[in-house]
Order: sequence, then structure tokens, then C-alpha cells
Amino acid sequence: MSENQKKIWITGASSGIGRSLAEKFAGENWKVAISARRENLLNELAEHKNIKAYPLDVTNSEMVNKVFINIINDLENIDLCIFCSGTYDPKLEKEINKDQIKKTMDVNFFGVVNCIKSVETYFKKKKTGHISIVSSIAGYRGLPNSSGYGPSKAALTNLTESLYFDFKKYNVRISLISPGFIKTPLTDKNEFRMPFIRSPQFAANKIFNGLTKSKSFEITFPKQLTIIFKFFRILPYRIYLFLVNKLVKR
Repeated sequence: MSENQKKIWITGASSGIGRSLAEKFAGENWKVAISARRENLLNELAEHKNIKAYPLDVTNSEMVNKVFINIINDLENIDLCIFCSGTYDPKLEKEINKDQIKKTMDVNFFGVVNCIKSVETYFKKKKTGHISIVSSIAGYRGLPNSSGYGPSKAALTNLTESLYFDFKKYNVRISLISPGFIKTPLTDKNEFRMPFIRSPQFAANKIFNGLTKSKSFEITFPKQLTIIFKFFRILPYRIYLFLVNKLVKR
């Protein structure tokens, strides 16, 4: 391992955006630590010389702490963390399903909180580094049939904004990733047409360039869709609710 080789930890790396990110960073000669629950899929990725697998359930805070210690012991340093784990089941979001909402919040929000907490002291003591959190434009405003996923992403976006100020004092960069529709095993469950849907490789390229070649707080894509959602974000409730209601009825 080269002393100058940069090192990254990616969670949610067994499929979708996380998997494509692992492949992208490894291809750019980063040393990549990958985590997810599905060990068999991680081991497939770990056949690459620059990738090492660390199976993990992000909802288990003790396991998260142990895994990060193992990563530091093996790689000796981490420059960047991308916390990308997530879950979604649209069929269970059409009504208020308390168990499903709790599961979604446990993975999408508290799972990420567990990961951030595990690296907090490390980065603050080092006084350098970068933590990037994958949320979604679905967290910008309330959407139909999104009783768990949207609220979990809204909480994640708000958390990331808050952490920006807390970590800036330690010279640690915090950034937010807000994708639109990306073709993954999660979005494959959707039964509606997804406008401007893009591939995980498209997402990985946008994220890699945004994290390594820009200092922006938020990385969003594709532009055609995120511009619409950002416009929705600033609309007064009366207009926003009217427009979305009209779109749903179409």
C-alpha cells in the first residue's frame, strides 16, 4: 500500500450507489474499506486489490465502533467517509406502518448517526478529513406515499446541515449528497415512472468529482430533476400542495 494512497470508508456498499462508489474510488487508486450486511456481495467487490470488506449492520452501534477500529488498524488512516446505507419499501409506505417507519428510520437515519459517532473523535483529533452523507431530494419536502423514507431523508439532511457547523471548528469537512432517481435495487421497487432516472455509475462519477474536485456543501444530480425539487422547496405551502396534488391526480 502506497503511503500517499488516499483511503475511504463506504457503507451501504453491497449494491446501488455504494457499490458503484467503491468501484469508482478503487479504480482511481484509493484504498477502499467497504461495509454492508450482505457479506457475499462485499467479498465479490473485495476481489479488487484496492478494496477490503468489513461486514456491518449499521443499526448495531457496538458493531459499528468495532468495525471502524478494525479499519483504522488495517489502513492506519481514513481521509474520507461516505455513509450511504439505506432501505426503502414503497408498498409499505402507502399507509402509516409503524414497524416499517421505525425500520426505515433505524437504517436511514440512526444507522448513519451510529457511523458518524464512530468516527467523530478520530476526525476531530486529527483536525482534518471529510465526512459525506448520502440523503435524497425526497427529503426536501413531503411527498405522497412516503411516510418513512422521505422523513428519514429530511432528518438526515437537517442533521448534515447541523454537523457542518460542529465539525468546521475542527477543520473537518461535512458534505451532503442528494441524488434524484438512480436505478438501484431500491428504486426497482417503484411502480411509477421515474423522471430523469440515471445509472449508479452516473451517480458515482458525479459524487467522485463533487467530493474530490469541488468544495461545495451539497452534491445533487441529475440537474433536470434537482432544479425542479429545489424550486418546490422554496414555494409557499399553498402553491406547493396545490401543484403536487395536481401532479398526483394526473
